[in-house]
Amino acid sequence: QLQVVESGGGSVQPGGSLRLSCVGSGFNLAYFGIGWFRQAPGKEREEIACFSNSDGRTYYQASVQGRFVMSRDNAKNTVYLELNSLKPEDTGVYYCAADKGLLPEALCADPEEYDYWGQGTQVTVSS
Repeated sequence: QLQVVESGGGSVQPGGSLRLSCVGSGFNLAYFGIGWFRQAPGKEREEIACFSNSDGRTYYQASVQGRFVMSRDNAKNTVYLELNSLKPEDTGVYYCAADKGLLPEALCADPEEYDYWGQGTQVTVSS
């Protein structure tokens, strides 16, 4: 079965850090465009970071720029999202999504662009 699975969420205090993992099962993530999305309580799901396999670059939304870092370990077929300097407003369910086609920056925020979604992992930032 082709799927992605997230892990690494948890509860942290403001200013803390977490590292989320997204593992591909049944396919090689190295060739896929990858998006990280977040859904805060009572809000719509929003894209926060994206790796474009169209230009090989990683893009971040302004709300997380400079605090979150996407990386990958192709040997482990895993993409990571490191969350630093966490704020209460970062609380939500975080999802990894994979696009089997080319993913240009302009389409990173479109959930319809992605073919595989994980089940989500909860991140709670609270004192």
